[in-house]
Amino acid sequence: MRNVNALLNEYSEGHQNRVNKNIHRVCVPAIVFSLLGILWSLPPFPIKISPLVNWATVLIVLSLIYYLFLSWKLAIGMLFSSLFMILILRWIDGFSVSLWQIAIAIFMVAWVGQFIGHHIEGKRPSFFKDIQFLLIGPVWLLASVYRKIHLSY
Repeated sequence: MRNVNALLNEYSEGHQNRVNKNIHRVCVPAIVFSLLGILWSLPPFPIKISPLVNWATVLIVLSLIYYLFLSWKLAIGMLFSSLFMILILRWIDGFSVSLWQIAIAIFMVAWVGQFIGHHIEGKRPSFFKDIQFLLIGPVWLLASVYRKIHLSY
């Protein structure tokens, strides 16, 4: 497994344009949130353990394990980001419009935004080269926050 700095640097190569970066700052978290919302809406496991144990939380746990191998500090940041998203998902789940409908709409709009950003950049999305970059996008954004507040990762 490549180290976190190598992955973040490689991801950054396809994200130099200011407009594309700003689009990613909005669309990457929106994609993560909407994907969790879609998974949250799926039928529960055959054995009901807790309302918090579902397909979304399974994805979060698996992602956090991957992030732990890259950087425990980034993994902690992603844990807090994930918990925040779960709080919002639980809140939205009480709306009259189904969570899955909201999540799918956000997912589609955010992906259109991503591809517009890459069209402006003039480069293909990184995940076309290596699928693991779908998991690197969120920590790339988090790493930029860490750098701004002078927190090492």
